[in-house]
Amino acid sequence: MKTTLPSSAYKLPAITLLFWIMKICATTLGETAGDLLSMTLDIGYAASSAVLLAAFLVTLIFQLRSRIYQPYLYWSVILATSTAGTTMSDFMDRTLGLGYATGSAILLGTLIVILSIWWFVERSLSVTNIKSFRAELFYWIAILVSNTLGTALGDFLADDSGLGFLGGAILIGGVLVLIVLATYLTKIPKTALFWAAFVLTRPFGATMGDVLTKMPDQGGLGFGTIGSSFVLAVVLILIIRYTIRAQLDE
Repeated sequence: MKTTLPSSAYKLPAITLLFWIMKICATTLGETAGDLLSMTLDIGYAASSAVLLAAFLVTLIFQLRSRIYQPYLYWSVILATSTAGTTMSDFMDRTLGLGYATGSAILLGTLIVILSIWWFVERSLSVTNIKSFRAELFYWIAILVSNTLGTALGDFLADDSGLGFLGGAILIGGVLVLIVLATYLTKIPKTALFWAAFVLTRPFGATMGDVLTKMPDQGGLGFGTIGSSFVLAVVLILIIRYTIRAQLDE
């Protein structure tokens, strides 16, 4: 059954604390689910990327055709960008041999170019007031690239920087706290802070995903990709159901 909310004039959710909790949960799930497909099931990064990109395109088509905000559909697209971003980043960094630093630099440059073109064409980078097809398409392309960048950056912090999985998560968590403080204490444009937080929550989710799935001798908790993916999926669904019920009761 299709779930709609009273505030259906916009197709995107309100940017609240629950939004960021769901974003971190979805990106962490994307990390564990992407690793489940490419590594645990041994499909490989290239084939996994093709499958997950196809899944992303299918969910994106439904999202673009929708005239209202549908929570399950929206978060399905977010999850699709996260899982596809995981395997795409691994394909670039590992299969192609670019390495985490080079892969992160290429993806960061790509994201900057996309946001610049979006601003040049639309004169706005709004993430709450998107009504045109073109603006929403820019939005989702930027999200796909930012989630791919986040995976590469998370792997760089965990492996190449020497911080380890938990150290990388703590560092990014600290930066996210600074962004939250800047939201309330500075006049930095909220849209700029949103995109900074959106990019950084991806490596935060990636490193947290590694903490959950990797073995203790690798710096993780050893829950595995299957168990971690299942738990995260249940948590995400429960939070989405809660937000739907809360908004319908308003």
